[in-house]
Amino acid sequence: MLSLLLLTLLAHAQLPLPASSQPNSIFILAGQSNMSGRGGATRNNTWDGFVPPECRPNPKILRLTATLAWVPAAEPLHKDIDVYATVGVGPGMAFANSVLARDPGLGVVGLVPCAVGGTTIDQWSRGSFLYGQLVTRASAAVQGGGKIKGMLWYQGESDTASLEAAELYKGRLEKFFVDVRSDLKLPLLPIIQVALASGLGPYTEKVREAQLGLNLTNVECVDAKGLQLEPDYVHLTTQAEVQLGKMLADSFLHTEPV
Repeated sequence: MLSLLLLTLLAHAQLPLPASSQPNSIFILAGQSNMSGRGGATRNNTWDGFVPPECRPNPKILRLTATLAWVPAAEPLHKDIDVYATVGVGPGMAFANSVLARDPGLGVVGLVPCAVGGTTIDQWSRGSFLYGQLVTRASAAVQGGGKIKGMLWYQGESDTASLEAAELYKGRLEKFFVDVRSDLKLPLLPIIQVALASGLGPYTEKVREAQLGLNLTNVECVDAKGLQLEPDYVHLTTQAEVQLGKMLADSFLHTEPV
């Protein structure tokens, strides 16, 4: 993870992004490990390197690096963001390839990885490092004239370990979404959240209930329950991440545009 000092420097650096490498449609990827991607990540701290066809590079898909530069997107998308974990395939590339195949009018898609494994919803609250990093990266992403079209959010496994955290989850999640929209000056930003496929504790269903019961305009929920899990019973397999990416694309394409 970037240090707070480095984040502050990057926020004021106004790093130039090549005019020839600017996305038109920008998507924020945020949350914890299943958004960052653990598909194909093995227990001996390596990634198997397998990239499904749905996740392969596309000249119309870019990724914003940790140093705020646009580069061709390739798995693992979060390799320089979720730096304390072995990162594998996530849903981002399958999502981007799917939306482009069905809506070429999106132009060049820019993905802004922000997810960090093992994080709780409280760690994403306004004023936190993760929240500041998200807003900083999203703000840098639009410097070339592109538009943020949506945010994909998959988080909550870490909040299933505590009854108190699970009971507070809905209010914290709603405030997070409202704050992000406010600070990005996008009051109707489409947000596609994922209802948990798994959890780290006994209160998974309570967190899922909060996610499925959220009622905010232009916030949709995709249910990951039933998708195949890795042997740890927490992380989605590579093929499940591909399936989730397509589900997120389906949901996004039915939201109201901003």
